[in-house]
Amino acid sequence: MTIAALIPFYRWELAFHVMSVIAWMAGLFYLPRLYVYHCDVPVGSAESARFKVMERRLLKQICTPAMISSWLFGFLLILTPGAVDWGAAWWWTKFIGVILMSGFHGACSKWRRNFLNDANVKSHKFYRFANEVPTLLMIVIVIAVVVQP
Repeated sequence: MTIAALIPFYRWELAFHVMSVIAWMAGLFYLPRLYVYHCDVPVGSAESARFKVMERRLLKQICTPAMISSWLFGFLLILTPGAVDWGAAWWWTKFIGVILMSGFHGACSKWRRNFLNDANVKSHKFYRFANEVPTLLMIVIVIAVVVQP
């Protein structure tokens, strides 16, 4: 199902989608890095409390709203006639990549709750590895959309 009335707004939808994705990715690039640093401070310390505030603000005020707006503008693009070739592999590759990115966002939320409750059991090495996940997913998504292999 598409909505022909959205055609004149295609470029605006695309612009806001790209801006939302940039904000979301910026947050997902930085949040696991905060977790790396958070692992190195004592539980209950002033530094730990500062990291908890930073992590909450980044997730709640930037990452989550940006993820929601990325999905919203993405759905508007899907509803715009001609924006998606449903038979093309690139579309499905991108969609799976975005689902995985959303899952990573959820994992970051869970890890934040663990830090908030002083219940983190993962090492800084785990978060260093996790910090690479959004980059790898971004590479897959951008190649799927731009190159359309």
